[in-house]
This record gives sequence, structure tokens and C-alpha cells, in this order.
Amino acid sequence: MSTNADCIFCKIVLNQIPAKIADANDQVIAFHDLTPRAPTHILIIPRDHISSVNDLSRSTASVLADMTLMAQKLAKEADLSESGYRIVMNTGKNAGQTVFHLHMHLLGGRPMDWPPG
Repeated sequence: MSTNADCIFCKIVLNQIPAKIADANDQVIAFHDLTPRAPTHILIIPRDHISSVNDLSRSTASVLADMTLMAQKLAKEADLSESGYRIVMNTGKNAGQTVFHLHMHLLGGRPMDWPPG
């Protein structure tokens, strides 16, 4: 597993800082956001440090499927499948990425506006 010692999400993966874990498997880990923007706001990250979508390769791109399937499972468990939910990935500062470890936001439990920002 590749990690970055300065990355807050890597520290969560390594259990060096606490997080309210929603689910985890060998590839990805999901935890509740500390500043939720919706009644359900869960972050889903790969265990390996990948800075952003820009750093994916053919050998690492399958993690997106793992993250999406985890989002689907968590949305179902939160009873969001019928009402709807949003999954968001920001890439780069202008898109709003503040932690440079690939992550997906699962948001639900309220109506979402469009365009988002």
C-alpha cells in the first residue's frame, strides 16, 4: 500500500487519526465528513494514496469502480436509492479539491440544486 505521510486521509487509512467509519474493504474506506453538506455526507477514498483523478492510470483506474460500488451500497443502506443521491469528485483547487487524496463525496437526504456551484 502506498501512503503519503503528510496526507490526512492516509492517516485515517492507517488509523493514525480517528474517523467515523461507514464501511471499508481491502480497496476503499468510507467515513462520515466532519463538516457535512447534507444529512448523509460520506467520503469514500482508496486505501492507496492517489492525489486526484489526474493521477489515475490503467493500473489504478479500477479503484473508481470500487468507490462507486461502495457509494451505491452506502446509499442503499441510508435508504437513498429511491429518493436519489449525488456522488461528486473534485479535481484541482478551482474545482474545490482541498484534500489531495482521491475521494468521492456521497451526498443525500435532501434535494440537490443544479448547477451545483
